[in-house]
Amino acid sequence: VVVPHRGPHSVSQSAFAPGFAYLASSYAVLFPNYRGSIGFGQAALESLLTRIGKLDVEDVMACTRHAIQEFPIIDGDRVGICGGSHGGFLTAHCTSQYPDFFKAAAMRNPVTNIASMFTSTDIPDWCLAEAIGNESNQLEFRGPTADQIMKMYEKSPVSRVKEVKAPTLIALGLVDLRVPYSQGMEWYHSLKSLGVPTKLLRYPKDNHALDRDTTEADHWIHIRQWFDQYLS
Repeated sequence: VVVPHRGPHSVSQSAFAPGFAYLASSYAVLFPNYRGSIGFGQAALESLLTRIGKLDVEDVMACTRHAIQEFPIIDGDRVGICGGSHGGFLTAHCTSQYPDFFKAAAMRNPVTNIASMFTSTDIPDWCLAEAIGNESNQLEFRGPTADQIMKMYEKSPVSRVKEVKAPTLIALGLVDLRVPYSQGMEWYHSLKSLGVPTKLLRYPKDNHALDRDTTEADHWIHIRQWFDQYLS
C-alpha cells in the first residue's frame, strides 16, 4: 500500500502512527517523499510549484516500482494507494493516470478539483501557488480569471477521472475548512456515474485531520477492510 504524504510541502515521518501500523500488520507500506517534500533543500521544495500532478506523481510511481523490484515479498499485481489532503490528490491522480496499476484506493479529505476549491477553502493562496505560481498578488483576494480556472482544472485529478478503475473509499470531514468536503463529493459522484466501486464515509463533526478518537479508529478500520476486500 503506497501512502503519499499530505502538504505537499511536508514529509513522511518515522513517528509511530496507529493507522499506518494497522495497515502494516498485513501489508507492505511505502511512504514516498516526492519532490516538494521538506528536508531536501529549498530548490527541491520549490521545484514542485506549478508542476503538481506531474513531478509528485512521477516520484510516487518511481518509488513504488523500485520497491516492487527490490523487495520480492511485494506483489506488484496487488498494489493499493492511500492518502489524505494532498496525499488524496495524489491518490486520485495516480489512479487516473495509471488506472491498471493500482487495484484499490482510499482517500481522506482529498483535493480533486483545485478550480472549484479556490473560492471555498481557507487557503486560496495554496491553489494559486501550487497550480499557477506567484503570478498574482496573493494579499488581494480576487475571484479566479477564466485562464486561472483552466490552469487549476488542468492540474486537478478531476480532469482525468474518466480513466479511474480502482475501487475507491472516500472519508470526509463535514466541517473541513481546508479542503471542503465538496471536493470528495465531486470524486465520489463521478466514480458512481462511471460505475467504479466506491464507498463514502462522512463524519459530521470532523475537520481536515479526521483525528477525533472514534473517527480515526472507524475510518482506518474501513480502510483496512477495503484493502482486504480488493487486494486479497
